[in-house]
Amino acid sequence: MTDTPEPTGRFASLAIPEFRRLWWGGVFVFLAMQTQQIARSWLAYELTGTNTALGGVLIGFGVAGLVAIPTGGVLADRFTKRTILVTTQLVNTVTAVLIAVAIETDVIAYWMIVAASVVGGSTISILAPARMALSAEIVSRDGLTNAIMLGTMSAQVTRVVGPAAAGVMIGISVIGVAGVYWVSAVLSLIAVGLSITLPEGAPRFARDTGPLEDLKEGIRYTRSKPELVRLLVMSLGVVMFGFAHQAFLPTVVADLFGRSAGSLGLLTTVAAVGAVITSVALANTPREQLRRRQDTAAYMFGGAIVLFAVMPNFGLALGAMFLVGCGMSAFQSLNGSLILSSADMEYHGRVQSLIMLSFSAFGLAALPFGVIADRVGLRETMVGMGIAVILTAAHSTWWRRRIVAARTPDPLESL
Repeated sequence: MTDTPEPTGRFASLAIPEFRRLWWGGVFVFLAMQTQQIARSWLAYELTGTNTALGGVLIGFGVAGLVAIPTGGVLADRFTKRTILVTTQLVNTVTAVLIAVAIETDVIAYWMIVAASVVGGSTISILAPARMALSAEIVSRDGLTNAIMLGTMSAQVTRVVGPAAAGVMIGISVIGVAGVYWVSAVLSLIAVGLSITLPEGAPRFARDTGPLEDLKEGIRYTRSKPELVRLLVMSLGVVMFGFAHQAFLPTVVADLFGRSAGSLGLLTTVAAVGAVITSVALANTPREQLRRRQDTAAYMFGGAIVLFAVMPNFGLALGAMFLVGCGMSAFQSLNGSLILSSADMEYHGRVQSLIMLSFSAFGLAALPFGVIADRVGLRETMVGMGIAVILTAAHSTWWRRRIVAARTPDPLESL
């Protein structure tokens, strides 16, 4: 981490050349992953025609994450971060090429999509902790919140922009699903080129213990900080219940509104606009306002999902999806900034890996949500998901008040 003064402003960290290359690399790799996500879902729906199959694709992502996430956190704190970034991005490139070839040669099968989802869940679980930990080494501690916010912003924007772009490309006959995978491979390769130019990111702390003990130490550290635990649990609940709505957008478009992949692209593009506007607006949020705005974002996200689920026509659904994009991007940006800026740098990789557990949970939850949607209805299921997000936010607010009360001395004790 540099000790030189850094410029101030909403995009201050991007003035640092090393961080700028890391940021752009993140944009390309996350964009590649997100375009693949929507392509996998659309392809799974074409091959099977069920919500359960859509959930099955994401559960592969989630199961892989449960295994790879602890490994990713330990690797980020023990080994060269640049090597981790380059290796995982190369794996993503190869996976995209293999699926594209399978589609072009008409040998694609549902199991291949699930296998690709497993690979994707593994690589993002290893890549993300290393990327975030390297950010903390490049910028000064005073600029850390801004760097985290901008880094999270890039991931959140691509989480909506990627599916939007993929939806549009799927709707263009000369590109189609195979073309989405070819584009994803190119994006991953660009990320590799940018990552090669980054600082090495070698571990700064000597390790006298093994990887398993490092993992245990990270868990003990997190448990010793009640506020950190609260934030991680809130992230788990909001992402698990809220982000799963993305798995069912192909069904919403095709079954509820009788539209094509082009409308799927339009729907997710509107959400992308909301995400971009929100991310830029929050990029320079003062630290003292992070918690209050995080709570607001969680309630807004849950409410927007409920609103989207009950919209009677596609036009109104577009307006609700704009709010979904705003709430989704705002919550994850603010939550990630709060968590990592509250943790010591020695534990950044392992703490970031715990944040990633949220996304494994959302992958695991997608399958039961899909089964429920097939049995009781998609609209009803999504309303339940939105209400669960709101209840998670309310519980977290209550929890925070208990933590604050425990820290405040009882005035009667001094009498």
